[in-house]
Amino acid sequence: MNLTEVNQTDDCQEYSCPERSVSFSVYVILYVSAAAVALLTVCGNLLVIISVSHFKQLHTPANILILSLATSDLLTGVFVMPLYLSLLIESCWISGQEMCSVFKFVSSQATSVSVHTVALIAVDRFLALHSPFFYSEKISPTVICIATLFNWLFSLLYNFTILFINGNFTFICPGECVYIVDGVSSFIDLLVVFLMPCTLIIILYTHVFLIAKKHVTAIRAQIHKSKESSKNRVSDRSERKAAILLGILVIVFLLCLLPYYICSLVIPYDSADLVFFRDVAIIVFFLNSTINPIIYALFYPWFQKILKMIFSHKVFNKDSSLMQ
Repeated sequence: MNLTEVNQTDDCQEYSCPERSVSFSVYVILYVSAAAVALLTVCGNLLVIISVSHFKQLHTPANILILSLATSDLLTGVFVMPLYLSLLIESCWISGQEMCSVFKFVSSQATSVSVHTVALIAVDRFLALHSPFFYSEKISPTVICIATLFNWLFSLLYNFTILFINGNFTFICPGECVYIVDGVSSFIDLLVVFLMPCTLIIILYTHVFLIAKKHVTAIRAQIHKSKESSKNRVSDRSERKAAILLGILVIVFLLCLLPYYICSLVIPYDSADLVFFRDVAIIVFFLNSTINPIIYALFYPWFQKILKMIFSHKVFNKDSSLMQ
């Protein structure tokens, strides 16, 4: 053990969690609010998962990707949010070193899966509008399921490598939950989890909206109408609407993600003066998991219809999964 490690160990032995700086009533309100946000996140995403899984009409490529996103958001609501909000309220990590390692791994897994799923959503919408014949023939729910499974497995292997092979969980003071990675690993993580997928998302959705605008102009310019062209227009309109609605999801995701990575790049971890901004950025990013089901409820008619069926218990009827 070198001198630095000895000094750090001494500091850790003297460390204790700070006393509460707020009154007991404020303390209770903070915990109740944190529990309410986590519960809303869990319930909202659980409803999305039940809806897409149960109703066969919703087993489309785009909805399978929504199911994957809702699963990662559910993971955030069940595990990541409660622990992180508790850390903010207590100003101290009270769950132990082993749970800190699990927390870092699960939060990294949920983050990378979410980012790459949103990138897959952008690819899906781009292909649906840019190459509709290729999309209808080649992009099946099975193909998307394979891509989704690969996304989860890749994220699992990637995060294990970054955190437990290149990372360092061997030294954690009581009351802290930090890990150390080298500069190369940090740069790779920035590329894989932020720059590359977000660049892809922005480029593809720029093309998606340009294609959608072009389709609208072309349809309005048509003079001769036939039954077949009318059918095609309905299909085109459906794809454009799906692209726009998923575009809202993507834009909100990017708005929640950008502050987190900007703060990660600009604010040093040990900067006490700017820690507030980093904490707010992390909270905003986690709140995206809460916002996503609200977007579905506000803009997706199928989700609104299924919510009514679930709350009216019609979902338990025989053959309810086949309802239109």
